[in-house]
Amino acid sequence: MSSGVRRRMGVDERRQQLIGVALELFSRRSPDEVSIDEIAAAAGISRPLVYHYFPGKLSLYEAALKRASDDLAGRFVEAPEGPLGARLLRVMRRYFDFVDDHGPGFSALMRGGPAVGSSTTNALIDSVRQAAYEQILSHLGVTEPPARLELVVRSWISLAESTALIWLDGRRIPRGELEVQLVHDFAALAAISAAHDEEMSALLRRCLKDEPAEGPFTDLVTRLIALAS
Repeated sequence: MSSGVRRRMGVDERRQQLIGVALELFSRRSPDEVSIDEIAAAAGISRPLVYHYFPGKLSLYEAALKRASDDLAGRFVEAPEGPLGARLLRVMRRYFDFVDDHGPGFSALMRGGPAVGSSTTNALIDSVRQAAYEQILSHLGVTEPPARLELVVRSWISLAESTALIWLDGRRIPRGELEVQLVHDFAALAAISAAHDEEMSALLRRCLKDEPAEGPFTDLVTRLIALAS
């Protein structure tokens, strides 16, 4: 039988609870629309107690963003095994899982929210992009990328962000189709660059030589041939 006595949380445990509550609320509505009172009520504590752990909504938002950015960066981690196309497709599926689960918060972050423009927020966004960049290079087996490869990878990461934002605005294209399309986009960007640079051409040939007939890269080639016929 329960004694009815509520266990007192430690400082770090309470902070982590508030971050989790804030993230849950931010996943349903833009952070601009979520008040400290709502966060307090969802956490089962008073408004002044929220301010005891966080000096203001901005600091709580930044803490929630830090947890979310760590989560998002982790979506790009993939074991360097198997065909590149299949690996990138798994990455895109995990990326869109995050976007799907944190739609309003993701949109507010990328389009402008209460913490956007702060040095902390900008650093967190940049850290996610850098982590994604480094993970994609690891998938390619490259440690010192040539300039054209850096351009391809960073352009593709920006494309994934903008695609996700457009998808959130009405979800008019099936998510699975966009995940495959983004893998195709990566191959297309790399192919265009390879047409201008022998080093990129050699890298692309190496990446494509083990692609299976049913893989997303081969699927792209088949679609392009069909268009030209």
